[in-house]
Formats: sequence, C-alpha cells, structure tokens
Amino acid sequence: QSQKMEAMGSLTGGVAHDFNNLLTPIIGSLDMLHRKGLGSEREKRLIDGALQSAERARMLVQRLLAFARRQPLQAMAVDVSQLVAGMLDLIGSTLGPAIDLTVDAPAGLPLARADANQLEMALLNLAVNARDAMPDGGELHVEVRRESVRDRRPGLPRGHYVRLSVRDTGTGMDEPTLARAIEPFFSTKGIGKGTGLGLSMVHGLAAQLGGALTIESDVGRGTAVSLWLPVSHDPLPVEHRPRAGEVGDEPHGTALLVDDEDLVRMSTAHMLSDMGFDVVEAASGESALSMLAAGLDPQLLVTDHLMPGITGAQLVKAVRADRPSLKALIVSGYAEAEGIDPAIPRLTKPFRRDELAATLAALTTGAEAGAAH
Repeated sequence: QSQKMEAMGSLTGGVAHDFNNLLTPIIGSLDMLHRKGLGSEREKRLIDGALQSAERARMLVQRLLAFARRQPLQAMAVDVSQLVAGMLDLIGSTLGPAIDLTVDAPAGLPLARADANQLEMALLNLAVNARDAMPDGGELHVEVRRESVRDRRPGLPRGHYVRLSVRDTGTGMDEPTLARAIEPFFSTKGIGKGTGLGLSMVHGLAAQLGGALTIESDVGRGTAVSLWLPVSHDPLPVEHRPRAGEVGDEPHGTALLVDDEDLVRMSTAHMLSDMGFDVVEAASGESALSMLAAGLDPQLLVTDHLMPGITGAQLVKAVRADRPSLKALIVSGYAEAEGIDPAIPRLTKPFRRDELAATLAALTTGAEAGAAH
C-alpha cells in the first residue's frame, strides 16, 4: 500500500506540474483581459466565467500537489489554537444549523511547524468531510492538544507534536473504506459530489511538514481525523504585507525573463511590461548567460526553475557571482526545493499579475531593508 501511494504521488505530482505550466498563461492572460475591462458586457462575463473556472482548476492542481507532497509550503511557527479560533465563523457557516460545533483549543500550547494558509484549507476540508458524513445533523468537535510520541508508531516518528483533531458523530467508515480513505480520487460521496482529494491533501500536507495523519472510525458512531504537526522552536513571524500592484517608486528598468515554455514566458512578459519593465526574454539559462555576457544589464531576473540545461537556481547563482545585488525571483511549478537557496524568493505557478507584483514588491522591500543594515 505504501509503495502504491508513493507511485501514485510521483505520477500525480508530474501531471500537476504540467497542468500548472498550462494554467499559467491561461490565468495570466484572462487576468490581464479582466483588469483592462476589454469587450462588451457579455464578453466581460465570458472572461470572468473563464477566469473563475481556471481558478477552480488551480485549486484542484494544488490539491493534487498536496497529495504528492510537492506543493510549495511556507513552513513557519503557527499558533494552531489561534488559527482555529480565526476559522470558527467560516466553519460554522459551512456546517449549517443542523450540526453543533464545539471547540477545545486552549491558549498557551507550543507553536507548530506548519503553513498557515494550507492548514486553514486542511481544517476546512476536514469540516466539510464531517458535514457530509452527517446529512441528518450531529456534532462536530475540534480539539487542539500537545502530544508526545515516545513509542514508535507506523507513520508517526517519535517526537513532540501539536495535534489538531476533528471528530464527528456521522456515518463512520468500515475497514475497507478506511484503508482507502487517503487515496486520491477515492470518494464515497457519489459522482459529481466530491473530488476524493480532501483527505489525501491533508495527508500529503502532514507528511511534507514532517508530521502525520491518523484516522479512527466506527460505522454508525463517527470518525476522528487527527493532524499531527511537529512542535516548532521558531518565534512567531512578524507579518509584512506589501501593497499589491506596487513594486516601488523608482523606474523599473530591464527585466530578464527566462522560461523554456513559450506561452508561459509570453504571459509573464505581458505582466512585467504592464508594470513598467522593459522585458528581455530568453528560452534557456544558457541563452540568458550569453545575453549577459554580451552586455545586457538587467535590474531584475525572473526565471523558471526546471528547464533543459541549467536550472533556474544554477542560473541565479552564476549571475550573482558577477552581480551580487541583482534582484532575482524563481517561478516554479511545485516545491522543487532541491538546489534552491532558501533566501531566493519563489512564486508558484500559476499566478495573476497582482501576485507577481506583490512578490516583486516584497523583493524590493527586502533588498532595501538589507541595504539599510
């Protein structure tokens, strides 16, 4: 079963990566058309409808990448009890009036190593699964606890954890169903009522963070799903939100854009041009290095990571040997962290113009902060 899940993860991750490359020019182009307000009212509605469908496709790909443990994560210290408290209104409205929600999430617990955005999505997924298992109403209990695992358990290494549990009083699962619960695309909800990616996504998230997912279920009595997150010894991060759409007040200059996918490069070039950059395009890292050797002097480097020949990370390293202060951004289809300096900012495909602008704004702010020190 473990080998089967690993093989499915590799296949799923590869397909999802390719879909991200396909979705990048689709979402990017539709977003630019939407921003410019082109066309008649009917044409605007068609563009908006296409953009909404593309965003749904993006969410589906993110779930696939989560199962494959290849989603880009921003793992940091998270106060899980505080996160749960902030989600209560949304969970309550998702459950509806027929389900009683109770919460036991005390303050003062250790911080957990997690990605706050992905953890919120995971919690919402577990709440939706629980709601669907209680069509006639019931009770949902969310609990946060500190746990220490001293004896080796299958899939759960020894260590200290923050355990987030969601327990329902629904229909429960029998042994064959429980054995397949975390498989992607396996669903008991019927055709058209679920993707079968909810639990597999949560399982992938937990594994990628160094934790685990455990499920206990009894037919007719309900199900308890627990997400085990490693305790973090880092402090809570200071939140900094750059203003979307702004990259700085100075003229932007030249951006060197490197991507082997023509349509992805075209879409990103349009966004950078719209922000005021003069864009020079290269289809490979080698081509980019040749342009630089010939005298090109960009103020910004935006590069894909996985390309034939040298990777984006290798390109950034080579360029910064001569231009240590050059601002650089790596755009990746999934969490290809191997060989990438953690200090180099990354943006996940697919993305909209405002997401690219906000990332570049943070890049500029970070460079200014570094210069101030």
